[in-house]
Amino acid sequence: MYLLIAAAGSGRRMGAKGNKLLLPLAGRPLLSWTLEAAVAAHSVSWIGVVGQLVDKPLILPLLKNLSKPAEWINGGDTRQQSVQFGLAALPKEAKHVLIHDGARCLVEPSLIDKCAEFVLKGEAVIAATPVTDTIKRVDEHGFISSTPDRDGLWAAQTPQGFSVAKLKNGHQQALEKGWAVTDDASLFERLGWSVRILESCPSNIKVTTPSDLAIAEAFIARLGN
Repeated sequence: MYLLIAAAGSGRRMGAKGNKLLLPLAGRPLLSWTLEAAVAAHSVSWIGVVGQLVDKPLILPLLKNLSKPAEWINGGDTRQQSVQFGLAALPKEAKHVLIHDGARCLVEPSLIDKCAEFVLKGEAVIAATPVTDTIKRVDEHGFISSTPDRDGLWAAQTPQGFSVAKLKNGHQQALEKGWAVTDDASLFERLGWSVRILESCPSNIKVTTPSDLAIAEAFIARLGN
């Protein structure tokens, strides 16, 4: 299975001056934890890290001593464009691909493997968690307009997995129609293509703010890493 890691995260909400994936987490760059999980996943045979050119000198050393092939891929101006570049850089023999956010650094290797299992069966999949908070829709004036029933609502995460050919097709259609999507599952949804939900693990948080970093450190301490 081929895995693309989206690694072009900014440090804006983190209050950092550079890529948040290079911030220290329990004594190591945050991205190194993501890479460790990817290497530990039995299904993953190749890793592509998609990032901004400015971060390449700092990320390349993290790829050198991994036990699985790992390559740097220059990303684009948006996540959508970066995924397109990542797909174009996949080895020619790649038939299936998993896409994972580098900021979800504590993903369990077993979740990666579970996603890969379903993708290899011909399904598109995403990791997600059931929504537990009450969700409010708000109008342009800042007032609540409605409260959707949270039954059946899930918060999308990564990994997300797809057929390479179908995902490339979807991105090509998005380019032609001028669509902007926040993740690849949204692209499939917009095209009317089915995507299976796989329940994620509690540790699979996306590190975005300083409090997220503290939560990630607490998970690591509890697991004894």
